[in-house]
Amino acid sequence: MTPKVRVRFAPSPTGLLHIGNARTALFNFLFAKRHQGAFILRIEDTDIERSTDASMDQILKDLQWLGIGWNEGPDRGGSEGPYRQSQRLPLYEDFAQRLLEEGKVYKCFCSPERLETLRKEQLSKGKMPRYDGRCRSLPEEEAAQMESEGQQPVLRFGVAGKSILFEDLIHGKMHFNPSDIGDFIIVRSDGIAAYNFACVIDDHFMQMTHVIRGEDHLSNTPRQIMIYQALGWEPPDFAHHPLILGPDRAPLSKRHGATAVSQYREEGFLPEALLNYLVLLGWTSPSGEEILSSEKMIEEFSLQAISKSAPVHNRKKLEWLNSRYIRNQHDEALSKRVLPYVEKAGIPLDPVNSKTFIQMAGALKDNLVILSDIDQYLGIFFDEKFAFDEGAKTVLSDQKNRETLQSILNLLENEGVPVDHSLLAQLEEKTGRHGKALYAPLRAAATGKTKGPELVKTLPLLGKERIIGRIKMALSIS
Repeated sequence: MTPKVRVRFAPSPTGLLHIGNARTALFNFLFAKRHQGAFILRIEDTDIERSTDASMDQILKDLQWLGIGWNEGPDRGGSEGPYRQSQRLPLYEDFAQRLLEEGKVYKCFCSPERLETLRKEQLSKGKMPRYDGRCRSLPEEEAAQMESEGQQPVLRFGVAGKSILFEDLIHGKMHFNPSDIGDFIIVRSDGIAAYNFACVIDDHFMQMTHVIRGEDHLSNTPRQIMIYQALGWEPPDFAHHPLILGPDRAPLSKRHGATAVSQYREEGFLPEALLNYLVLLGWTSPSGEEILSSEKMIEEFSLQAISKSAPVHNRKKLEWLNSRYIRNQHDEALSKRVLPYVEKAGIPLDPVNSKTFIQMAGALKDNLVILSDIDQYLGIFFDEKFAFDEGAKTVLSDQKNRETLQSILNLLENEGVPVDHSLLAQLEEKTGRHGKALYAPLRAAATGKTKGPELVKTLPLLGKERIIGRIKMALSIS
């Protein structure tokens, strides 16, 4: 019987959730959902000095915002918990002691200074840095003497045996020579389990069937397989996806701009748009579609379809997707999502009824790339933010445009032309102006801008008195 799929996302709570890590979480989530399996969230917080509860809470918050939910984790428990490595230390100690007693690991007292000197020597000779096994044959009496003197050893895994072969579900057959790896640390001198050791113990007891992670972990896999073999356990299937690159094809980093999920959230990207973008980095829908619901992603996702080539982060593509998602929002839903950005701008909404605000959001939706863009257009509807930009001033300085505005002002003030959806048609008829000759000066005067939402939607929301007042302000510009 095929075991139920169990996968995990295991971040270290030492900072913000990077979009690269969010993509790894997404791949695991989709794989679990696609196979009716379980997605586990495990917090790898054995780096005591750098790990914080605040960082863990933010990671959980960002995953929830993206819509990536988990079946088991530190906030909801589960049968294979606890789900924080800092709460699993006795388990690691037990198995480290077992391997020590079996002679599969040994105590190493080499100082950091000696190891650094060894590394430099090997590099100078064109060799890959690896531990030379000096302490592997250290007599027990000498080791005991060193410990009695207060020296704290690390535990190193004694690498031996045949080549490590495994089938990567993305890259295919992989081969590693143990002689290129060298004896590696499984327990640090402070007694805390190292990453590769703790990871194996947790993945085994949490019954992981697949480990899906970035290519930066590919060199860890042979070490972990050796630990599985030493403990007599069956390793899970592995899949290592390429990492996201910046536009310069270097690993994506802060110098390329925003990299944290929370930064995109603050800017005003919609979670469903960011999720859609992340899944398309290195994976293509069989349908060829680019706008994908989470249900469609789950239905179509497969590890085999992930490209072996590293994807390049393209903010313009993300912005395009986000603008499409914004346009597809219902006006009322969009008004709720832009509300925090309006409030952040210090605009009091008490005088504005909810129906009008919903209409404002609807009028602007085609112009928003990200939700925070609404700040650029608040002056259209709120006098506190109104001003003529330089482009509008240029339009308003043209004499023919000023004549057009004077005609419009006369029609609004003296002939009772109503400000409703028929306004533009009536202005065209009564002024004899059409297209740009009419719309450019009217937009510049009424909104203070040369670009923006459709006038047919905007002008009725402004109302006759406000339009008249702004046209008079425009005509007063010398």
